[in-house]
Amino acid sequence: MTFIGIIIVLLGLVMLIVRPFLAEEDSFKENKDGQMIKIRSKASPWLLAFSRRISLVVVSIGAFLIMIPYLFFWAEPGYQYFVVYPNGKKDAVMTEGIKFRGFAKITPWQKFIDVKVVSDGEDTDEIEGEMDPIPIRFIDQVTATTKLSTRFQLPADKESFIELAIEFRSLQNLAQNTLIPTVREVVSNTGYMFAAQDYISGSASDFRVAIEEQLKDGAYSVEKTEYRDTVVTAIEQENREIKEVQTRYEVKKRVDVNGKFIRIPHDINENNIIVAQVIVDDVILEQVFKQRLEAQRDESAKRQLEQQKIKTAKDAQARIIAEGERDKAAERVTQEKEQVKALISIETKLKQEETNKKLAAIALETERLKASAQKVKADAEAYQNAKLVSAGLTPQQRAELEKEIAIGVAKELAKIKFPTTMIMSGGEKGGGTPLEALIGAAMTKQLTSGGK
Repeated sequence: MTFIGIIIVLLGLVMLIVRPFLAEEDSFKENKDGQMIKIRSKASPWLLAFSRRISLVVVSIGAFLIMIPYLFFWAEPGYQYFVVYPNGKKDAVMTEGIKFRGFAKITPWQKFIDVKVVSDGEDTDEIEGEMDPIPIRFIDQVTATTKLSTRFQLPADKESFIELAIEFRSLQNLAQNTLIPTVREVVSNTGYMFAAQDYISGSASDFRVAIEEQLKDGAYSVEKTEYRDTVVTAIEQENREIKEVQTRYEVKKRVDVNGKFIRIPHDINENNIIVAQVIVDDVILEQVFKQRLEAQRDESAKRQLEQQKIKTAKDAQARIIAEGERDKAAERVTQEKEQVKALISIETKLKQEETNKKLAAIALETERLKASAQKVKADAEAYQNAKLVSAGLTPQQRAELEKEIAIGVAKELAKIKFPTTMIMSGGEKGGGTPLEALIGAAMTKQLTSGGK
């Protein structure tokens, strides 16, 4: 725009100066022979069109085009501008678009500044703050180098941005003299708040959060405490113990009377610079610690393998015990079944014997009744015969009568059927059952009759 304006201004000035010398018609002069000779030709119509007034307008237009960049400017997206007017007034342009300049001096600032640890061969065109890997030392004295990427946003309010622009004068000055040193200091101090063993055991995210919080709100004021613990380990199958002294550290953040963490401010939060992003790309631990980790990993793998073997052996032992208990239970059930069968058989036999006993008792009672009937009959006949003898029978008749009586008694006794099974009882006083008494009486009578 300025170049075009300069061209237009020059063109207007030239035409303003040259226009009086331009001929509006042809000029002739008579020579010695009396002939008319053209000494000047009429100028081109377009040159004659540039009158003094038009030339001044052209010059004005060119001058305006030259001044446009000093009166207005284009605010690009992603930038904010520090403006100083000729009278010394300071202002800031925070949005994009066409803005009035008024011959002010403008300093552009990127809204976002990238500060990053750059490796060899990495593209650095879009990075404002390049850093080398940051050395740190963890609380357990393990050293490491940290690679991280951060992004900062300039203050969003005009007052803070103007103060920052006046203080640091340029973006590179801000990145090199404030952002990079502060990031390195915060990362280095954060290392003292963690143990390397804890970092690899799951505190990596806490490490990143601690860096981000300290960049935003200021560094923590911490207190470190060291503990020495004696660990006693017994050796299996030996009456010996190993005593090992382990050192552990504890970092506590100091708090004020209101219970809030005590912060140590730095230039980032004092200048209201916004921490937009913090990414810990990598933490490279020292080689000695890596070797120790590998040894611990191998030892842990061996221990896990042995524990797995022990678990497998215990599972096998438990399986054998369970199978034995199962077999014992099965055998117990079998034996109980046999016992139940034997008990059922015995109970059956007992019931059969009880039934037989009742049947025998019934049969015995029946025979006893029959024997009692026979006895009554025999007694009646004996009584009849006694009456006949007393009535005057001769000795011969008496002998024949007694013989017939004996024969009749013998026949009657022969008819008696005794049960095949007899249950003898000696519990009653006097001894013997009625049947026994009947048999005994008959035998006594026969013996008595035979002796007479």
